[in-house]
Order: sequence, then C-alpha cells, then structure tokens
Amino acid sequence: MTPEDAEPAGIWAALPIPALLVDAEDHIIDCNPAAESFLSASARALRGAPLLDRLAVDAPMEDALARVRRDAAPWFINDAAVGTGDRPPVLCTLQIAQMQVDSPTVLILISPRQIAGRLGRAGAAQSAARSAIGMAEMLAHEIKNPLAGIAGAAQLLSMSLGPDDRELTDLIVEETRRVVKLLEQVEQFGNQRQPDCRAVNIHDVLDRARRTAAVGFAAHMRIAERYDPSLPSTWADPDQLQQVFLNLLKNAAQAQPDGGEIVIRSFFEPALRIRGRDGPGKPLPLQVEIIDDGPGLPPGIAENVFEPFVSGRENGTGLGLALVSKIVSDHDGWIAVDSVPGRTVFRVSLPVAPVEKEQV
Repeated sequence: MTPEDAEPAGIWAALPIPALLVDAEDHIIDCNPAAESFLSASARALRGAPLLDRLAVDAPMEDALARVRRDAAPWFINDAAVGTGDRPPVLCTLQIAQMQVDSPTVLILISPRQIAGRLGRAGAAQSAARSAIGMAEMLAHEIKNPLAGIAGAAQLLSMSLGPDDRELTDLIVEETRRVVKLLEQVEQFGNQRQPDCRAVNIHDVLDRARRTAAVGFAAHMRIAERYDPSLPSTWADPDQLQQVFLNLLKNAAQAQPDGGEIVIRSFFEPALRIRGRDGPGKPLPLQVEIIDDGPGLPPGIAENVFEPFVSGRENGTGLGLALVSKIVSDHDGWIAVDSVPGRTVFRVSLPVAPVEKEQV
C-alpha cells in the first residue's frame, strides 16, 4: 500500500508533520517529505528499513503498534523523546492508526513539540518551570489560610440566621471548600519530593485503592478484578502509587455518573521496555490497566490528557491525570491511554524490583 492508495499524493506530500507507513513487520513502506527531513534520509533509503532502526523512541513502540493492529483503534503517545541517528532527541506526540480495517499497514504521525525541559536541551526552561510550580505552590498555601477564615466566619454567622439566610452562608462554605480542594491539588502537583521506593506488592496497593473507591467516589460502579497472582514486586513508593490508581479509578467513575463497570487488570509482559537512543532501555514488564465502559475521552483530548489543565469534564481542573503522569514518570514507568466510546483503558507499566532489594 502506498499513500496514494489512501490519500491524494498532493495531500501526502503537503503534510507539515512527519508521516510514515509501516508494514506488518514494522518496516517502513513510505514516508512524506517532512519525514525525510526529520529523519535526514531520502524516501528511497528509508523504504524497507526497520522503523526502530531509524527512530529511537523512549516509549514502548512495539507494544503500541501491536495494540493498534489488534484493537483496530488509534493510539496516542504523548511527550516521547524521539531521536534520529546523531540528532539529539526532540519531544514529540505520536499518533498511530491502521490505514484500513484488518490491514497490518499502520500510519504514524510524528508531531515535534517545542518543549525542551525534559530533554536537557534548555536548562533555563527547566529552571523556569520549577520556579512557576514553586510559585503556584506558595500561592496555593497562602490563599488557603484566608479561605479557612472565610469559611469559619460564615459558619459562625449561620448560627444566628434564619433558614433562608443560612442558604447563603452554606453556599459560601461550600464554595470555599471547593476552592481549597483545588488549591490542594495545585500543592500536590507542585510537590517535588522524590518517591521513597521499596519492593511493593502491586496487588496490595490496588486492593487499598479499590476499597477506598468502592466505599466513596465509585460506590455507584461495579469494580471487577482480573489479577495475575504470580506478579513479582515492583520498585515503588506505595503511597504515591496508590495515589496514581485512586486518580485513575476516580477518573473512570466520574466518566459514568449513572453507573457502569470498572475493571482492574494486572498482567506480566516481559517484552515491554522503553526504547532509548542507545537501544533497548529499561524493561517495564508489570502492567496495570484501569478499564471503564464509559463514553470515552472527548475528541481532541486524548493526545493531551496528561498535560496540566487539560480536562474533558465541566469544571474539571485537569490536574489529576497530570499528577498521575508525573508520579509514574518519577518511578521510571510509562502511562498510556486508549479510548473509544464504550471502552477507555489507562495502562501503567512499571519495572520489577531488583532481586537483591526485594530480599532486604
């Protein structure tokens, strides 16, 4: 299959971002001019080459390609460092989709982003980001104090008011509490504390998160467990990891206010690893999926859902999934999402605890 079979040649050539077609063996079939420039090679030289010999991506590309073909659904990879030969890696969003149903040919779109903080390309940008986070955390802390005073004063006033007037003071208290919760999320997101890692049974963490969800925000949902009991321990901070799964469960429950099912699945996938510029990187074989049967992510949200202040819910803060992404990244893990109407899957991939540390 060539791009002319699916799109007019003029559109293929005019695409402003790199586009690649790969076959069932993940070899490059064709590429557009933007991809030639990005890869610093001609289309003739690229045709037939193994994709991952030409692209070094710090994301589980082999797994993503297999899932796209298996599920016949597009897959987004956000904020992946993509290197090409001797060129330093650049931060990109990758979109992967089948060209046709039941076809092994896959289209990959690479959208380079002008964000260099995580790549070490601009230390000043990192410093500025840390400063902005620190300022937000400081402001959140300072604003919470007067808000507590306002709520307390409103509660005192309500004791001497009639029912009609108490509605107004109750509104003041309710809104101040809502703002305080938002500020607490900002503080939490700004927390730069590194995880206190140790060997952790992933199912112990999942069970605590499930029980908390079942008696609280997910009480209206059915929660099913599909665990692989043979999984080894992971190397993680159990409290931070529980926060990850609580946020993902809450996200699934809020997507279905009228009820539905959440499935928590764990399994082992030994081939999954982050691929770096110098070849295969650290393996991430421990997999946890939080699956819901809700309406799916709104169009245009999936590729940016882990960025701060991006939310698909009305009045959503957009910090919950950004915090999840931050914590998973701090654990040298990987998180991805696959969403279509009726099925949304958040997948967390984690490393195994070193044997010598697991025995301590």
